[in-house]
Amino acid sequence: MKYRVFLGSGLFIAAVLPPAAAQLEANLVWHVLLQLPMLALAGWLIARSLPARLLGAIGRYNEYGIPGILIVIFVSLCWMLPRVLDAALELPMVALAKYVSVPLLVGAPLALSWPHMHAIARGLVWIELLAMLLRLGWLYLVAPTRLCNNYVLGDQILLGKLLLIITATIVVCWVARLFAPLPAPNHSGT
Repeated sequence: MKYRVFLGSGLFIAAVLPPAAAQLEANLVWHVLLQLPMLALAGWLIARSLPARLLGAIGRYNEYGIPGILIVIFVSLCWMLPRVLDAALELPMVALAKYVSVPLLVGAPLALSWPHMHAIARGLVWIELLAMLLRLGWLYLVAPTRLCNNYVLGDQILLGKLLLIITATIVVCWVARLFAPLPAPNHSGT
């Protein structure tokens, strides 16, 4: 349990300290596909190690995980906007908002909500995630000009391609799971 706190804290520190943060934010691909997920994973790990008493108190306001997952969706959408990514590089207050909101309003609510969600609700969240990745990938790929002023057009095109590849990979894995044979029951009697 404590290893999650240490690992989450380590990820958070690695994502926000000046030498590493500057490197992660120097490239659009690293900013979107590495730093933001690191921050979210840090929040997820720390939230999963909260004491049961606190989890119970939070659970009363997070029925079926829906309120928490709505927070995750709206905050994630905000951080996918090119203008907000630019502002995080230019304005220290927006950078601070990123460092606070992604772990606390994306990673933590995801960890606290996902186990309580019905399978159909989880499927809908996956479908929305895929749709968002597809839209963003397409947008970054076909935009004739830079969407993020702080990054070169080549980074934008590469991010678009990678988002489309990630989307296709998730879809293939998801479909493969649907058609994977179920394990045979063990009837050995032992």
